Amino acid sequence: MKGIVVFSGSAHAAFADEICAHLGLRRSAVKISRFSNDCLQAQLLANCRQRDVYIVQPLVPPTQDHLMELLLMVDAARGASAGQITAVIPHYAYARSDKKDASRISIGGRLVADMLATAGVDRVLTMALHAPQVHGFFSVPVDHLTALGVIADHYRDRDLSNTVVVSPDLGNAKQATLLARLLNLPVAAGSKQRLADDRVVIDAIVGDVSGKRAIVLDDEIATGGSIVEIVNRLGDFGCQDVSVACTHGLFAGRAVEKLTSHERIVEVVSTNTVPAPADFPGLTTLSVAGLFADAIDRIHNGRSVSKLFNDVDPAYAPPPQPEGLF
Repeated sequence: MKGIVVFSGSAHAAFADEICAHLGLRRSAVKISRFSNDCLQAQLLANCRQRDVYIVQPLVPPTQDHLMELLLMVDAARGASAGQITAVIPHYAYARSDKKDASRISIGGRLVADMLATAGVDRVLTMALHAPQVHGFFSVPVDHLTALGVIADHYRDRDLSNTVVVSPDLGNAKQATLLARLLNLPVAAGSKQRLADDRVVIDAIVGDVSGKRAIVLDDEIATGGSIVEIVNRLGDFGCQDVSVACTHGLFAGRAVEKLTSHERIVEVVSTNTVPAPADFPGLTTLSVAGLFADAIDRIHNGRSVSKLFNDVDPAYAPPPQPEGLF
């Protein structure tokens, strides 16, 4: 891995260290300073000249501080003549601001993508964007990873008879379908209406869940409102118990209390794209640092990243070659 330098902001240094361990590297130091006027400053404490620089920083609360740290670190790397700068953003929080669904509303997902490119990012490496269109907000190449293979491995060693994979809404049904295919299970989905950031209503379940156990899959759990609502509806439709799985486990507000106190939720599973809350001792955390390390290795050596997921998502598989060509 000669020529690679990995830095991390303050958002999730442990995740960056785990990536470095897989790569056989040591994370390079960064000095983040805050002045008396509340402005931030970033100083990279390792040589970047003509090197392949990776800056690891999920956008987690305090999101604005961590975003500014990332932008400043990218600017510092560009000013230090880095050969290529990749922003490794395991959780891209502004992906939820992806459409104009109200009058005079901002589209933060696109704006932040533009800010990253302006700061000097050459490439973005991320995981489980909230919606497919967010990929198109970026003017630089984006390598979009999925945790479905890691989540499927977690469930493969247990008895899955009489189990169904459930998506809380129709928008995430494709991901639930892919997980169901990996586990050879049926799939169902809720019909959801979002009334506010922490208020949702699910008025129907599409698919058979009666008398079954459920694996509820979501891309992100923030306040836990959608999960509690789908679990309640599953109970109304005769579902026995529920294992909850997500890629980004933010668990904001009263989410931990909601999930741990619900009688039908027997397990909560999340990857480590964001730091796990200290007050959630029963949480099962799956590491995706190895996936990010493999992706970084492939990017650095000019190899395909999508091949990591040929067996997970057919969309990543290479197209069939027409016969008769030479």
